[in-house]
Amino acid sequence: MPTFWRRLIFGSPLRTERLIHERLSNILALPVFASDALSSSAYATEEILLVLVLVAATPAALQPSIYIALGIAVLLAIVATSYRQTIYAYPQGGGAYRVSRENLGLIPGLTAAAALLIDYVLTVAVSIAAGVAAITSAIPALAGHRVELAVGLVVFVMLANLRGVRESGTLFAIPTYSFVAALSTLVLVGLWRVFTGTLGAPPLPPPGAHAHTLAGALLPLVFLRAFASGCTALTGIEAVSDGVPAFRPPEARNAARTLSWMAAILIFLFLGITFLANRAQITPFPAEVVGGEEIHRHTVISQIAVAVFGFETPIYFAIQGATALILVLAANTSFADFPRLSMFLARDRFLPRQMANIGDRLVFSNGIVLLAGLASLLLIAFHASTHHLIPLYAVGVFVSFTLSQAGMVMRWRKRREGDWRRGALISSIGAIVTGVVLVIIASVKFTSGAYLVVLLIPLLVLTFLQINRHYKQVAAQLSMERYQPIPRFRHTVIVLAPDVHQGIMQALAYARSISPHVRAVYVELEPEKTPRVQERWQRWVPDLPLVVLPSPYRGLVGPVLDYLEEVKAERHDDVVTVVIPEFVTPHWWTKLLHNQSGLLLKFALLFRRDIVVTNVRYYLQPIPTPAPEELTPASGRVPAFPRDESRPAPPQRK
Repeated sequence: MPTFWRRLIFGSPLRTERLIHERLSNILALPVFASDALSSSAYATEEILLVLVLVAATPAALQPSIYIALGIAVLLAIVATSYRQTIYAYPQGGGAYRVSRENLGLIPGLTAAAALLIDYVLTVAVSIAAGVAAITSAIPALAGHRVELAVGLVVFVMLANLRGVRESGTLFAIPTYSFVAALSTLVLVGLWRVFTGTLGAPPLPPPGAHAHTLAGALLPLVFLRAFASGCTALTGIEAVSDGVPAFRPPEARNAARTLSWMAAILIFLFLGITFLANRAQITPFPAEVVGGEEIHRHTVISQIAVAVFGFETPIYFAIQGATALILVLAANTSFADFPRLSMFLARDRFLPRQMANIGDRLVFSNGIVLLAGLASLLLIAFHASTHHLIPLYAVGVFVSFTLSQAGMVMRWRKRREGDWRRGALISSIGAIVTGVVLVIIASVKFTSGAYLVVLLIPLLVLTFLQINRHYKQVAAQLSMERYQPIPRFRHTVIVLAPDVHQGIMQALAYARSISPHVRAVYVELEPEKTPRVQERWQRWVPDLPLVVLPSPYRGLVGPVLDYLEEVKAERHDDVVTVVIPEFVTPHWWTKLLHNQSGLLLKFALLFRRDIVVTNVRYYLQPIPTPAPEELTPASGRVPAFPRDESRPAPPQRK
């Protein structure tokens, strides 16, 4: 990418010493780390109602949703309190992965990390899909382009994060606070209308919305499933503890304060929306495809806004716009934490080292790009449908919740620091409650798609262990503890000569400068051209024989590999260098007009022992000039280079 466009899109590079200045104040940290949790208030109530509607004969029968929401709010307060302790105990960050690994062992730590990585990918997919649903509620004409719109929004959030943590926080601050203000206004005005009896009617549900009423014996299962779906409101709570180092000093205190703000705002919005949905007798109904066309449906937030403010009013569109923005930008929480968790795993050698590299904008660019790619694939596979993605959601996050709080219990009991009994009690309650919720979620969502996450977590753990095993083997073999002096070796240089031109002459000069043992090899892809090449070779390089390798199947790689094995067999103390001449065109696109066989050969030689591959580049002029006449030097010969007399000349293959 040209420098101008790169700087325009990503900004100018930042020096390493500016890292401390890129940290976040609490005002900017809230939109970066809390947007995921806050955005869940826009769809958590809807997910509860979508389950309860199966047993509700009328909209009034959805009343249990408020009690389910109260239970989830209590759970949210417990988890937030537990994570405040984690923040103070681990100000260096790492969250559930570091807590579990240090206190429960390697496998629990990797399990927590795998669960969180999966959850971060799902967070991006679910948030973007929910944002698209909010957009299509206000603009039904876009309903048929959900997938394209979703992938485009993922790319937008990715580019914003590649510009840096502080810039992304600044960019997302206004939408996040606008959402909080819009939904707070909706809840407060809605409560006033409830108490004054002026609450309007929502859009009517589609015919037959309550046709599938279940038997009473299945009611407990339905309520558990509704509770499990509503627990999506807790996703993102752990984000602050994972990213403590991104806060300004004192990091732990600022992170804990931000976590408290986030929990208080989320509980208020979640309970307020659920209460209004009950009083307005809101009926959820997901989008349907009939006759190949998607029928427009209002989200629960959209219906509440219609009941409170009326349809197509300015404030209705303001609420829908703010909701769509926060749902899209909720993905930013994952873009802040997925790369950071990947960095911790990479430093511990459980992920490729590239995941720990800091880009020129002081962010973990590789992790950001990887997350965007995985989330986009998920959105395409599930057609950007929130309802289809939700069953995969929340399993991973509750695995990490449970392991993290169990790890904190062990930490309190081992260290016995301060008021350790109180801390251990809080963490124990958190571990027990989240463990019970994990069992409920995994049970009721297993057949709906949660089994995919349950299977993927151990597969990821095995992958982590395999990567770590590889790095350990590499370190053991590179260790200087078993170093033995390397014996002297001879150096034979093989120059690949597809023709005779100035690029070949430069490659030959380079080869002769590093070793007196030089051989030139021509692969005969077109036999009718061989005499011409041999004649030109004899004219310009008479002192160096040209080895012609027949290629009856017109392949370049096979004959070269066979010949290299013959050369290696001649002497066991040889190291063979293969020189590949390569001319570079003035423009990148003109490179595509030329043969790329050199790349194939380099790849084929990558895993061959005792072979060194060198590219000698000849740079063409940017302005084309007429080809000069092929003139013979005044002497009629190229100056001869001394031949190695200690070994016979290589035999002619043809």
